[in-house]
Amino acid sequence: MKKIIYTLLTFHAAVFASAQVADTLKISRPEAEAMFLERNLDLITQKLEISQAEAQVVQARYWPNPTVSVSEVNLWRTYDIEEQPALIGNWGRSSQISAEIEQVIQTAGKRRKNIELQQIEVDGKKYELQEVFRELKKRLRNTLTEIRYQQEVQNLYKDQIASITRLTASYKNQLDSGNISKAEYIRLRAQEVEFRKKLVSLQQEVEELQTELKSLLILPAASHIVITDTLVPPYKEYSELNLSQWMNEAKENRPDLLLAQNNQKSALKNLEIQNAMKTPDLTISIGYDRGGNIMKDFVGLGISFDLPIFDRNKGNIQEARIEVDKSGFETRKSLIRSQNEMASAFQNYVRTRKIAEELDDDYENTLDSLLISHEKNFRLRNISMLEYMDFLETFIDNKIIILDTKKELNEYFENLQYAVGKDL
Repeated sequence: MKKIIYTLLTFHAAVFASAQVADTLKISRPEAEAMFLERNLDLITQKLEISQAEAQVVQARYWPNPTVSVSEVNLWRTYDIEEQPALIGNWGRSSQISAEIEQVIQTAGKRRKNIELQQIEVDGKKYELQEVFRELKKRLRNTLTEIRYQQEVQNLYKDQIASITRLTASYKNQLDSGNISKAEYIRLRAQEVEFRKKLVSLQQEVEELQTELKSLLILPAASHIVITDTLVPPYKEYSELNLSQWMNEAKENRPDLLLAQNNQKSALKNLEIQNAMKTPDLTISIGYDRGGNIMKDFVGLGISFDLPIFDRNKGNIQEARIEVDKSGFETRKSLIRSQNEMASAFQNYVRTRKIAEELDDDYENTLDSLLISHEKNFRLRNISMLEYMDFLETFIDNKIIILDTKKELNEYFENLQYAVGKDL
């Protein structure tokens, strides 16, 4: 019975493991970005908002519909009525009818100005798309960097677990042979357990990052993403001259500044429209009257318009002028904020790059060589367990420092690109 249960458990474990492998998705950073551009729902939604704004431009081009009215139709015959020719068949000899068609003519260029305002709104939606893309791209790239960093830290601990497991097995044989004390074996075993616990903790931490990335790429919840690229720092040289140039180009690169400028244009155009609203629209009409005048069939022209005596749209004009001033201040504030962001991101990147340059490949290779040497000497009992454990701790700490520096340099570089408003 125990054998059957063991077989079933082994089978289910194998099925679960194969399912995990099947759900693992290995992608590179360029592949992740391509998938993001194609599938991200926030970008798709923002593009639809552009289409909605374009539809409003189409709507603004239409003239107001004419109005047709029919009145003064009598449904019964009255006394002392003058006979008239029939309208339909024999009906209409004693009927009166009046009809009128009216068309509103917008004055002072209101229709043209409204079309221009709607076109500005389209431009605003395009800048909003660029801003959403800029925000999401930064989140995506920093998430990819963080996941790759976590993978490499996990690999670091996996390598040490594999190494210390071999040592533990060797020491178990030495313990059984009576060559070492039990305390030495327990110390080594405790280190192995500590590494395994740390690895589990790292695996749990990466789950939140996996959730973020799967949301950005619109992937199933069961997926597990593995980033295939190595964590390579972007060694790119920039100077204060570049920073000055970026600040000058900010108005053309950063979508938040373009959006602020577009809001200012929208406020100015709205002020034009509110000023135009002072001029009343004209209503042109053509009327037909049968049997209600001295003429049997009367056709007349008419015109009507509001007299701008009481309402000169002053309140709306004043509000529009204030909005122009507000949008100007908002544009100025956005520009100052962008320059401060660029300066801060630039300094963070330069400082971190200097640290990364000191941690070159030779230093990392030296660490790896020293670890192999210490492990060999520990096996041969040329060094004590305390010496080996001290160096192992130093090795892991320095490896993590190197990975931290690479990660931070990638993140600061991405923050710099975000602040500048374009890929560098």
